[in-house]
Amino acid sequence: MAATVWKGYLTFGMISVPIRLFVAARDERVSFHQIHKDCNSRIKQQIHCPVCDRNVERSELVKGYEFGKDRYLLVDDKEIEKIAPPSTHTMEILQFVKLAEVDPLFFDVSYYAVPEDPGRKPYQLLFEAMQKTGFAALAKVAMHQREFIVLIRPRANGLTLHTMYYPNEVRQVSEYGSSEGVELKPQEVMLAEQLVQSLAGPFDAKQYRDEYQERVKALIEAKQQGLEMEATEPRRLAPVIDLMDALQKSLAAVPKKPPTVEEAAAGPVAVEAEGRKKAAARRR
Repeated sequence: MAATVWKGYLTFGMISVPIRLFVAARDERVSFHQIHKDCNSRIKQQIHCPVCDRNVERSELVKGYEFGKDRYLLVDDKEIEKIAPPSTHTMEILQFVKLAEVDPLFFDVSYYAVPEDPGRKPYQLLFEAMQKTGFAALAKVAMHQREFIVLIRPRANGLTLHTMYYPNEVRQVSEYGSSEGVELKPQEVMLAEQLVQSLAGPFDAKQYRDEYQERVKALIEAKQQGLEMEATEPRRLAPVIDLMDALQKSLAAVPKKPPTVEEAAAGPVAVEAEGRKKAAARRR
């Protein structure tokens, strides 16, 4: 059974909904241990105190805040618990927003919000209201010894919650977004749009997989059988010299898609005419 990461109340006006949060997604990867190559045994990491010159147990550790060079203020867990904000136990909805207005750059970790039995009806009421109005909710919740701003949205008959970065946590890169000195020809833009359309399709997460992890697993299986894996040939790429030529070749290399329902209804003559029209546009 999935572990509860937060338990409390989601409040909406005077309505309170007892809920639990469960992690909705996490990394899946092959993990490796640190091994001493001389004896092929797994190493153990020790916590060493340089002043006492001995290894210490975790039970001997306390939290310390460095306020000066090698000067620490000790803070007890109970002291932190005493000053925890109300959002530790109550997640109050502060505002409703349109999901399209929220930049996904701010999203961090995703959670499923699941109601306790007494809160099933108000939970469903909030879900349907948000579903019909097209709004997502902003709230605050404290967990893991910090307070998060969170976005709550209806998804697959339930409410999904995303913790978000604060503006001061979003990094800025001075070179990002600069288009100074770049000029595009109308034909280049048109061909680029056609290339986008030729590769467009409905999103289906199941068609994607982590090939890197698959190769690592295959490497492990091969080594267990005393075999060697062939090295992956890297793609050799060079800077594009003729953008128009590269766009035309890219379009020609895209596999042809089956006709859409509308194209099939229009008949082969109309589809062929549309194809000739697109080909002529690419040659201009």
